[in-house]
Amino acid sequence: MLGEEVGELFKAVRKAEGMGMDANSKVGELEGELADIFIYLCAIANRFDVDLGAAFRRKEEINQTRRWR
Repeated sequence: MLGEEVGELFKAVRKAEGMGMDANSKVGELEGELADIFIYLCAIANRFDVDLGAAFRRKEEINQTRRWR
């Protein structure tokens, strides 16, 4: 279901950016779609006992050492 929510987020981003879309496509608001993804992400983290805050900080430390081109 997370994948479906990401797809809905992409549609909301296209809408927010004024990009062309199928007129029959149901599109939510960006804020709501981001919240839906966050809810599923938290549920997955909880299921596997992952501290998202700590994981985020560790990953940011790793990213600081990477060279981005």
